[in-house]
Amino acid sequence: MSDISFDRPKYLPLAVIDRAPAFVAGGALLVGFFAIAQLIDLRQAALFLVGGLLGAALYHGSFGFTGGWRRLVVERRGRGVRAQMLMIGVAAVAMIPLLSAGSLGGQPLVGALAPVGVSVLVGAAMFGLGMQLGGGCGSGTLFTVGGGSSRMLVTLVFFIIGALVGTAHLPWWLELPSYGTIDLGRQFGVGTAILATVCALGLVALVTALIERRAHGDIEREPAPSRPGWTWLLYGPWPLVGAGLLLALLNIATLLLAGHPWSVTFGFGLWGAKAAQAVGVPVETWAFWNWPGPRTALQSSVLADVTSVMNFGIILGAALAASLAGKFAPKAKIPLGSFLAAVIGGLLMGYGARLSFGCNIGALFSGIASGSLHGWLWFAAAFAGSFIGIWARRLFGLDGFAKK
Repeated sequence: MSDISFDRPKYLPLAVIDRAPAFVAGGALLVGFFAIAQLIDLRQAALFLVGGLLGAALYHGSFGFTGGWRRLVVERRGRGVRAQMLMIGVAAVAMIPLLSAGSLGGQPLVGALAPVGVSVLVGAAMFGLGMQLGGGCGSGTLFTVGGGSSRMLVTLVFFIIGALVGTAHLPWWLELPSYGTIDLGRQFGVGTAILATVCALGLVALVTALIERRAHGDIEREPAPSRPGWTWLLYGPWPLVGAGLLLALLNIATLLLAGHPWSVTFGFGLWGAKAAQAVGVPVETWAFWNWPGPRTALQSSVLADVTSVMNFGIILGAALAASLAGKFAPKAKIPLGSFLAAVIGGLLMGYGARLSFGCNIGALFSGIASGSLHGWLWFAAAFAGSFIGIWARRLFGLDGFAKK
């Protein structure tokens, strides 16, 4: 990546809508909403639309953890990471008190809590390595698939396979040493948990700013809109801060509607399990799929699973956003090295996400915003794995530490 001057925006001509994919994506969102409302309930249909909004925000903001972390390591530019810290902080200020209350309006609220143990440490490191090879994180894989990326479709397929294999092995990993679940809100009180979380996030942001200033002598600013008036809302790109704030609000909305924060990767494991069942693999005999939550999901329609429905919404929302902006551009040709990296990256992310109880969304974003200490362990381990992954990209003909 090269530095961009944001002093004088160059307004671009209005794009031509990609009509066919826009019609398909928009129609699928509309039909999906009414179908889910009829087959499941209105709340589930609303979560499907929340997923659509998440997809649009992710696409227009290009809001992926993979690129932001790589840019900090390679270019010493931390604007993406600071936007991520702000997003998590805004969500935490709202979510920690809500989760401490336990319910709202009769809706039970449960946080993204998980044990602090070896499985998280190893799984998160695997995920960080995999996301640099695969080219996207959990949410990044979904919105880039929606935008038409054939390579990321490969990553998604093997992400699903890795997640399924992870469900087979997770019981063994959970027997390894663990400190159990540590909920900062319950352990230290709501006020202390919020203060500690916001201060820690601020410290990460400060470190990125110091690294950037030392390398470049300045802090990169948000770019000015590249299009006149309101048209940048339709065509993008959106400011990272703005996209991050919207993602935080949508995560809070997910908590209020679903009773738990936004997550991504459980749906991948479920899709893999249902596909495996269809070809005769007896996944219903595996220990993981006999735990109450997974068993219910496996026995029910995929439309009854909140994570799956929101994932479908993310893909379609990103596809609609890309089409309306005239940027839906599928590419069928994938170089062999890139293909192999996508396969390996997808497998590592799927397996690692299952071991570590989520990805950059379910474990990092929602975990830290819930006050769960495992989210911080996930962050540290995944960043270390990501650093190795950035180095390993060059082995597959991808950009690594050298700038594009």
